[in-house]
Amino acid sequence: PDKQVISLPLDKMILLLSCIACICVLFLLCFSDIWFFCRIGIVFACPGFRQKPPDSVFETVVMSNVVLTSDLDYMLHMNNARYLREADIARYGFFSRFRFVSMLKRARAATVLSASCSRFRRPLSLFERFDIHTRILGWDDHAFYLEQKFVSSRKGFVVAVIHCRHHVKGITPEALMELIGRKKVQSPELPEEVKHWLKYNEASSQRLRAESNLQKSNKEQ
Repeated sequence: PDKQVISLPLDKMILLLSCIACICVLFLLCFSDIWFFCRIGIVFACPGFRQKPPDSVFETVVMSNVVLTSDLDYMLHMNNARYLREADIARYGFFSRFRFVSMLKRARAATVLSASCSRFRRPLSLFERFDIHTRILGWDDHAFYLEQKFVSSRKGFVVAVIHCRHHVKGITPEALMELIGRKKVQSPELPEEVKHWLKYNEASSQRLRAESNLQKSNKEQ
């Protein structure tokens, strides 16, 4: 017997393929990290980050996001590790806004995240919108310090705070800020909690160095 070929009209075929594509995109957004990589590309390609740099290095840069299913932990709150990842993206946007990369290349210098401290005050729930406020607190002879606040868009409550220490190589932090701000500027006094955190870092470094020296001494004996 002759085989019958069933064909769909072109409009129905397009509709079917569109539905399949939408389902695939929704699946990837909900259960994979594809949105993370898309947002990194958006941060560097978005015209909003290609405009003239701010007049002050102390200006706050705000980025918005929403909690997705891929961000949840077993308690159905945003996983603590996601806060650090979101802070990374917000810093990418901050550096792009202030032309950090181009200024570092001009000075043949580099910066690296050398320490961070996180404090969580209230959980973020599924589909809850939030903003990340990133700003420079100040600097010393070796590094500059950032504050990143996670603010719930619904209540305006600061749900988490992350402090970051960025070590600078090849140029002093003060000279880097002068390049970025296009004028000489002095660092304000660091907040008291940041000073305590830096003392903790120094105490931890001293203890680790002492342990390393002790292990080296024991091997030599």
